Amino acid sequence: MPDILTLALAKGRLAEKTFDLLENMGIDCQEPRNPGRQLVLWDRKMQIRFILVKPSDVPTYVDHGVADLGVVGKDTLMEAGRPLYEVLDLGFGKCRLCIAGYPEGNRERSGNSVSHATFRVATKYPNIAASYYGEMGRTIEIIELHGSVELGPVIGLSDVILDIVESGSTLRANGLEVMEEVCPVSARLVCNRVSLKTKRERVQWLIDGLSAQLEQ
Repeated sequence: MPDILTLALAKGRLAEKTFDLLENMGIDCQEPRNPGRQLVLWDRKMQIRFILVKPSDVPTYVDHGVADLGVVGKDTLMEAGRPLYEVLDLGFGKCRLCIAGYPEGNRERSGNSVSHATFRVATKYPNIAASYYGEMGRTIEIIELHGSVELGPVIGLSDVILDIVESGSTLRANGLEVMEEVCPVSARLVCNRVSLKTKRERVQWLIDGLSAQLEQ
């Protein structure tokens, strides 16, 4: 019997896109597509186990070896900073991680002029923000938010935001614009370091299969 492979997937669009690729490889994703209240789902014939978790938890499960592999956005992976092997760019879930704020000269016209002693960055990615500005030698104050980050500059809580940007429509609707691009973001396949050694054949089979699907 082959080794059990456990995949940790972020609930939502990333999981659905991943299921499409896996099904094209002959893996049965019926259970994970329709989990109900179940927390652990299977393709028992292929000995593949699925766990559906919050995006921010995927790196944790893979790092601790509870999952052999995981699919997670590059932004979440960077923020977690876990020692994982990033083995494949899956190419979907594309967006950009950006610094955004008011265009030069427009801040005062917003009615919420910001005058802080320290440059303030509102973000749900405090570790990325600290690293990004730290590499530039800039001192910042991080305002950690987890919803409607764009509100930070609008109401004067922060000078800028660091967040993912897809279409940019929310920024434009609030008079904000992208000032700097930190990095491109897409879904990545990550692997536990021990699993890559102890289950090398099975892990490589999955990596090669997904890679072949992406090339079609």
